[in-house]
Amino acid sequence: MHTIDTIMPSLTNLRVHIAPVGYEIDRIVLPAIEMRADKVCLMIHENPSDDKATKFYSQIEKKLKKSNIETEKVYHNRADLFQIIKSVKEKIESENDNLIYVNLASGSKIQSVACMMACQMFNDNSNVSPYYVEAKEYLGFSGEAISKGIKKIQNVPTYDIKKPEPRLIQALQIIQENDGKISKKEMAKLAVKNNLISVNAENKSQATYASLDQNIISPLENKWKFVSVEKIGRTRWISITEDGKNAAEFLI
Repeated sequence: MHTIDTIMPSLTNLRVHIAPVGYEIDRIVLPAIEMRADKVCLMIHENPSDDKATKFYSQIEKKLKKSNIETEKVYHNRADLFQIIKSVKEKIESENDNLIYVNLASGSKIQSVACMMACQMFNDNSNVSPYYVEAKEYLGFSGEAISKGIKKIQNVPTYDIKKPEPRLIQALQIIQENDGKISKKEMAKLAVKNNLISVNAENKSQATYASLDQNIISPLENKWKFVSVEKIGRTRWISITEDGKNAAEFLI
C-alpha cells in the first residue's frame, strides 16, 4: 500500500487529522491508523436531524478509540462553503503547534473544496498537509458506508492562495462592524486609532486621507473587490461588497 510521506514530529508535536464526516468510515479511520494520528477532528453537520451521516459518528469514534486515537467533534454547516473554510481555519489555528493532515476524501464535494481552500490560504507555518484517500472498493450508498477499505493515500500539493495582509483584514472587520458601511472620515479616525496607517506630516488631515486611500481603500476596492466607495453629498461612504461579505465570513 502506498502512503503519504509524513513529517517526523518532535516530542511536542501531535499528528492531528481533520476529516469531514460524510458516508465514509474506512476512509477516515484507516488513514488515521496508518499515519499514526494522535487525534482526529471530525467535522460534523451542525443540525443532526438534517444529516444522514449521523449514524456513522459513533462507529468512527469506536474504531479510532480501539487504536488509542482521540476524537473531537467540530460543528459547522456542511452546505456552506465559507463556514466550512472558517471551521477548518479555526482548527488549523488552534492546532498550530502540531502537524495537521486534512482529509479531502471523507466528506461531500463542497467540503472537499472548502478544506483544500483552507489548506491553501492558512498554511502559514507549512505544517498543514491535505491528502486524498482512494477507496479499495466502492459500494454505492444504500444507507451504509459507500466504500470499503483503502487502496492508496495520496499527498496533495498545496499551492498558496493569497489572502489580504492583516491590516486589510482588520479594516474589513471595522467596516463590517459598522453595519457594512462607514464614512471615509470615520474610517480615517479608526484606521489611525488601530495603527492601520501612520501619519507624520505637517498637514496631518490631508496626509491621513492620502495614506488611507493608498494603503487601505485602494487595495480593498481595486485589488480585492471587497469594498466600494460612493460619494453622497459631501460625504464619501465605504461599503462592503458581496465578495467582501463572503470573505469576511472566514477571514475574520
